[in-house]
Amino acid sequence: MRIHLLAVGQRMPDWVTQAYRDYAQRLPPSCSLHLVEVGLVRRPRNPDLGRILETEGARLLAAVPRDARLIALDQTGRAWDTASLARQLENWLQDGRDMALLVGGPDGLAPGCKARAETLWSLSPLTLPHPLVRVMVAEALYRAWSLLNNHPYHRA
Repeated sequence: MRIHLLAVGQRMPDWVTQAYRDYAQRLPPSCSLHLVEVGLVRRPRNPDLGRILETEGARLLAAVPRDARLIALDQTGRAWDTASLARQLENWLQDGRDMALLVGGPDGLAPGCKARAETLWSLSPLTLPHPLVRVMVAEALYRAWSLLNNHPYHRA
């Protein structure tokens, strides 16, 4: 199974790129994580946030691989602890379909993306900076995989 992390924004700070890459490279080919960055819409002085979110959402949805399970990361979604995420990951791996995880930009995720998603996943009730979400998702998936595989990384 391939997990596609589709995220709004390009040219992240080096620490984000390095931390994301570190966790993504730890995952095995049977559960690989691939980042796809879509362009951030330029924000003028008085932005039309509805239009901006719609444009970014359309870009995200256009990048979703065919037949992939669609999961949107959103503060209002379901929160999983590590054990619950590991069970979810096990189910997703058994299903065999590729996954697409959608991460919005600085103004969030388009309503259309949330509506199309099979599941809404919340990393936290806090509002998180969108670059940090990439790192948190990669680490959470690696930790869930390590728990499923009795790897020593996860120490509960």
